[in-house]
Amino acid sequence: MIAITVKWDVKPEYADDFLELTREFTEACRAEPGCLWFEWSRSCERPHEYILIEAYKDAAAGKAHVESDHFATAMKTQGQYAASRPKVISVETPGTGWDELGEIEMPESD
Repeated sequence: MIAITVKWDVKPEYADDFLELTREFTEACRAEPGCLWFEWSRSCERPHEYILIEAYKDAAAGKAHVESDHFATAMKTQGQYAASRPKVISVETPGTGWDELGEIEMPESD
């Protein structure tokens, strides 16, 4: 699995509309056959900051993603919303989804 996290510092004038401004790209990415998830979150502490977490089933799916027409279009157009170049972490890891956090203590079920 390829897991990617992207931190976006969005210009203040676009912050409230950012999810709508990226909706078409988001939907196209989610529709890719190799996409496991593509999810946006907005920072509670910095309202102009968004975090994108996305995952693809393997390197071939990641390659198809960055070679797609919607990716090329987004890379040409979405920079206008960024206050600075987005930051990224990309790792290849075994698995196909989220693992459970074993360290947390959970109450016993009834």
